[in-house]
Amino acid sequence: MTEIYSGRTAGKKPDLSVNIGKLRMKNPVTTASGTFGFGPEYAPYLDLNRLGAIVVKGTTLQPRPGNPTPRLVETPAGILNSIGLQNPGVDCLIGEYLPYLAQYDLPVIVNISGDTVEDYAELAGKLERAAGVAALEVNISCPNVKKGGMQFGSDPYMAAEVTRAVRGNTDKPVIVKLSPNVTSIVGVAVEVAAAGADALSMINTLLGMAIDIRRRRPLLGNIMGGLSGPAVRPVAVRAVWQVYREVDLPIIGMGGIVTAEDALEFILAGATAVAVGTANFINPRAALEVLEGIEQYLTEHQIGEIGELVGAAHRT
Repeated sequence: MTEIYSGRTAGKKPDLSVNIGKLRMKNPVTTASGTFGFGPEYAPYLDLNRLGAIVVKGTTLQPRPGNPTPRLVETPAGILNSIGLQNPGVDCLIGEYLPYLAQYDLPVIVNISGDTVEDYAELAGKLERAAGVAALEVNISCPNVKKGGMQFGSDPYMAAEVTRAVRGNTDKPVIVKLSPNVTSIVGVAVEVAAAGADALSMINTLLGMAIDIRRRRPLLGNIMGGLSGPAVRPVAVRAVWQVYREVDLPIIGMGGIVTAEDALEFILAGATAVAVGTANFINPRAALEVLEGIEQYLTEHQIGEIGELVGAAHRT
């Protein structure tokens, strides 16, 4: 990689701020939905104010109990999960968790999921009127629910229909979360961009499974689940690289980020921001450590603004 030097004043901290559409983040590090709860779960371990944003657990119109157990299986380089969007519902989010998060100085991005296009539209309308919501992340890519989820994300035209429905019911930034379980992730990205998305987050988990050879049965209660963790990072970096070249939208890159070096791969490939996910389960301070490592990298290489690195690998 060619070194980049901005000639900034010695001793001045680098500018880590980024824009995701109309959403301004003080730095590029956020959390991946489903790995950070609603905020209170991790508040004892790190200062939430240090993060660029928080993406809360996936939210649906009605409470969901989730999939049958077991719902988590460790793999050699990550985990398989089949949580099934367990959550208390959007009214609980609005009434309980958004007021809690209001005490912090960070944008709250709400991840939304539905069984139908109408579900997504209704969620967008409810959250448009709710205080404390900075942006919506539209989950059309969850691989472990029986209705909605990946059914929308694997069809470019259905993905666009959901995006249009959400866009029509909110003025907040709309971030569409893409699935890697498709023939062409670029094709889906092109369609949701045309339908009004302000940004993309990518990637969601890869569909996988594991079998207990002693019981000769699948280990997950739902049989299949989403693979996340370091094993998926090369796939995710490739996807970000491809979409960055074809679609002019900001990208939040995610998939196996454990260290600042991992995050910088995504940024160099074209991601404007990054989300730390599975790493939170083994190190609740992972997102903060990634942020500190990015800042250290910029300082050591005399890079004045994080934006100088976005997509830089395409220019060398």
